[in-house]
Order: sequence, then C-alpha cells, then structure tokens
Amino acid sequence: MFLQRCLLPLHKPRGVAAYHQQLSYCVTQFCEKEPKLVEPIVKGLLKFWPQTNSAKEVLFLSELEEVLELTQAPEFGAVVDPVFRQLAKCIGSPHFQVAERALFLWSNEYVVTLIASHRAAILPLVLPALERNAQKHWNGTVGALSTNVRKMFAELDAPLYERTRRAWEEQELRRSRQQAQRQQAWQKIEQVAAQAQKARVPG
Repeated sequence: MFLQRCLLPLHKPRGVAAYHQQLSYCVTQFCEKEPKLVEPIVKGLLKFWPQTNSAKEVLFLSELEEVLELTQAPEFGAVVDPVFRQLAKCIGSPHFQVAERALFLWSNEYVVTLIASHRAAILPLVLPALERNAQKHWNGTVGALSTNVRKMFAELDAPLYERTRRAWEEQELRRSRQQAQRQQAWQKIEQVAAQAQKARVPG
C-alpha cells in the first residue's frame, strides 16, 4: 500500500530529479525483498512516464534498468509487452539522450539474457524503431547503437530476425502505398474544387 499510494506517485512531480536517486533506491528495495512486486512497480513507472520532459525520461530509463536487473524470469514475462512498447518509443525518440539511454539497456548482460528468452515477443516491438534509427537518425551514436542492437538480434536468432524484418518491410510498403493513394485523392479533390471555383467566377 505504501509503495502504490506513496512511492510510485512521487514519480509524477516535475521536480522529481531532486530526489530521484533516493526514490529509485526505495523502489528497488521493494523489488529485492519481494520479486512479485515487479509488475505493479513497472506498471506504476509506465503510468507516470513523462511525455514531454526528456531529462526526466532519462531518469525513468535508468530506474527501469535497475528494476529489470532485479527481475526474475517469470515476473519479466508478465511485463514484456508494456515495457518494450515504451522502450520502442524511447528508441525512436528524436532526443538523442533518450534514445541512447534506451539502447544502453542492451549493454546490460542480465537484461540481455532476459530479452533473449523472450525475443519472439520483443523483436517485433522494437525492430521498426531500430531500422528507422539505423537508416536515418540524425545522431550518429544513436544510429550506431541501433545497428549494434539489430545485429545482436540477428546473431541471436537469424530466422526470427529475417521473418520480422520482412514483415516490417511489407508493412512499410503498404503504408507508403496508402499514403500515396491518400495524396492522389486529395489532389483530385483540390482539382475539382479549383474547377468549381473557376466556374463560379463571372467571365
């Protein structure tokens, strides 16, 4: 009750940086003493995840890594989907510090071990962000880190990586075709409107 009603809501204030180190320590103590609390802790972090404050987002990513380091395999399986959906957003962030900090999770050997055991669920969530970063992220370090993580997945399970990459490429192709069709439709509407306008103007 203390964790859910007091500690987790303390992540919400804008000035959390002033006491975040102590707050993170308290939260990880709960994880250490009771592994089953990992799921409510992770969901609490995601609930209060900052949307527009990149410095605060970097703090949350650091705390998330500390929590994952104390997470056992069964508890990790319960939070894979929400955690890596959020991490995919962070990897794709235009703010290089947020993207870089998210990608640094793959430098943690224990976290990588957990990721490897759930790679079939995780790769489809993060691959689109990794591919976009590797191709066109404005920050060179983020692009290189994304390439390294992508390579790690390919070496870990080449058939899974190829299937996931092809599925993503097909999805991107469909999206680009749909976008082109929408643009053509709007152009036709604009042409009809322009012709109608001309017809109403007296000669």
